[in-house]
Amino acid sequence: MIYKIFPFLAWFKGYDAGKFKTDLLAGITVALVLIPQSMAYAQLAGLPPYYGLYAAFLPPMVASLFGSSRQLATGPVAVVSLMSAASLEPLATAGSAEFIAYSIVLAAVVGIFQFSLGVLRLGLVVNFLSHPVVNGFTNAAAIIIASSQFSKFFGVYVDKAPHHYETMVRVFQAAMDYTHITTLIYGIGAVAIMVILRKINPRIPNVLVAVAVTTAISYFTGYNKDVFVDISAIQVNGIQEQAAEFNAAVDEVKHLGAERAALGLKVDEELKNIKGKGHGTTSIELIKLKSEVEILSNRMEEAKSHASDIRGAIRKMKFEAVKDGGENYSFYPKGNVPAGVQTDGNTWRIRIGNSALDTAKVKVMGGGDVVGKIPEGLPKFTVPKLTLASFFKVLPMAVIISLLGFMEAIAIAKAMAAKTGQKLDPNQELIGQGLANMIGAVGSSYAVSGSFSRSAVNLQAGAVSGISSVVTSLMVVATLMFFTPLLYHLPQAVLAAVIMMAVIGLINVKGFAHAWKAQWYDGAISIICFVVTLYFAPHLDKGIMVGVALSMGVFLYKSMRPVVASLSMHEENVLKSAEYYRLKGCRHISVVRFDGALFFANASYLDEQVIKFRNEQPDLRYILLDARGINDMDASGEEALELLVERVRSAGLGFAMSGVKGQVMAVMQRTGLLNKIGQDSLYPDTEQAVKTIIKEIHTGSSGLPSGGCKDCPLTKYIPA
Repeated sequence: MIYKIFPFLAWFKGYDAGKFKTDLLAGITVALVLIPQSMAYAQLAGLPPYYGLYAAFLPPMVASLFGSSRQLATGPVAVVSLMSAASLEPLATAGSAEFIAYSIVLAAVVGIFQFSLGVLRLGLVVNFLSHPVVNGFTNAAAIIIASSQFSKFFGVYVDKAPHHYETMVRVFQAAMDYTHITTLIYGIGAVAIMVILRKINPRIPNVLVAVAVTTAISYFTGYNKDVFVDISAIQVNGIQEQAAEFNAAVDEVKHLGAERAALGLKVDEELKNIKGKGHGTTSIELIKLKSEVEILSNRMEEAKSHASDIRGAIRKMKFEAVKDGGENYSFYPKGNVPAGVQTDGNTWRIRIGNSALDTAKVKVMGGGDVVGKIPEGLPKFTVPKLTLASFFKVLPMAVIISLLGFMEAIAIAKAMAAKTGQKLDPNQELIGQGLANMIGAVGSSYAVSGSFSRSAVNLQAGAVSGISSVVTSLMVVATLMFFTPLLYHLPQAVLAAVIMMAVIGLINVKGFAHAWKAQWYDGAISIICFVVTLYFAPHLDKGIMVGVALSMGVFLYKSMRPVVASLSMHEENVLKSAEYYRLKGCRHISVVRFDGALFFANASYLDEQVIKFRNEQPDLRYILLDARGINDMDASGEEALELLVERVRSAGLGFAMSGVKGQVMAVMQRTGLLNKIGQDSLYPDTEQAVKTIIKEIHTGSSGLPSGGCKDCPLTKYIPA
């Protein structure tokens, strides 16, 4: 019991200094990959980079302490980060304080759901996500994640569109207008470093090397050139009016949002009143409130669209800088610098986001974008503000993230366990992942899961126990405490390259072909899930939902239409499907095999198939139901079987069953069906039943019309 509550105690059986040294080196190695990756993934989740370090602090340690895998490396991962951002975009603006709060709440809800599944031993619920669905979704997510980094590669900034492919069109239009070449070189250079080092030796921490080299070059070459000026320093007619108009639109959005939130609370209150009074589901007041909410939503969309138009126009502006004798800058439209004035040769752009523009401190960029200042020290430890309303807001996506994240984690853990021989407990792993997300949320972490790449690094480094993950967490602590200033000049394009290189491994085209070869409908489901996920991105839940619905539909259809085969003798001297193997059947005796549970959804199907066999065989005298494939039977199935027996025997035909399983026999005994069929009409073995029935039918000893059957196909192999 102690080991179940504290599974990490089992690490120390036979643990020695040599194993600790191996774990120490493995933990340091994983940390060298985790630190830059976590910062990149945080931005993918719509958060400031340092929140990736917060997510890499507690979760790796907690997941290893309470999980069952000793080598699984937990922390920020690409797919979960993307899904976290996609699920929260409708609720708040990416990067805002409200968005960060929702991200932490989402992590807590994901943790609660995973922990609950583990405690209740419901790990099998992940089977609802079939492999074809996961393959289609993962391939689409990998493409979405990689392409979402193009804007950082080109050094351009665009507003997100309702669909991801529309956003990509905007990115390429902006890149065609202007690409920051130095930024592009940094991105391509980082990719080249990682690819080359990976080919030379996979053990080399290629991500860390790429980050260290590019950060050093960025620092010494002055890659980042940001200045803050008063808007009057920008020599463009109407720029101050545009800024004022933009700020007014942003303020209107904020004001309308606050009004809508207040009305939302009134809607909730009115719904409670209606339920309390028991007067139906609506009221005049509720209709009025909902109408007002809809009006405010439309006004917000108009204001957002107006702000977006102005923001797009300002982003397209390109300037040349003129510096006076001091530190003061003046910016002129590119190509319109007064004659005889010397510029610095750079192209400058105004950095404008979703918040109001501070006209006294306008940020103008003359270089590339870097990570910037990262707060030193550990995150604040606070319990997330999880209200009932916020819980239900994020619950639908939290369930999908929980299942998908756990599927990824358990798949990695199983692959490693196959190599190490370690025994895995999926429910214990759910508890570990759940606690990692819950406790991580207390330390300002967003949703995390097991990582393919870092787990592989951990295994290759020879990790023996979860001590390696504890060391990894301590390395992140050291980074937060002492080394964050070193990351200031890390180019954003390099973080984009890190993400792109990490998700390339998620693309698995062979998975589609493999699924199609197994069953064409599995391949079709995988492809449809892939296409739907791509089309509806960033609303990634649509792809998962469609995939699960199709998988369940196929399962129900197959359950409603199980295999009902007519058997005959095969050349291997065993009874097999006459249709599949093209065997001639006996015209007097039909041996029918039913494969699957006999329950309400398919109860009538057995009767339909037996009628079909009777119509195809006018000389039919006896039906033997081979029940070896019937592993369960409910009330509907029992009633259908009883009606079938009565119908067959009332038509003057014989009926018997063979190979009835214990659980089915128990149902027949309890309902009295066993007595109606007759003990003498039940056979333990199909082959023996066939021999007995052949003697009875072909000799006429049963009282049925005899006719003989020379060379009966049930005893001799006869091709159709």
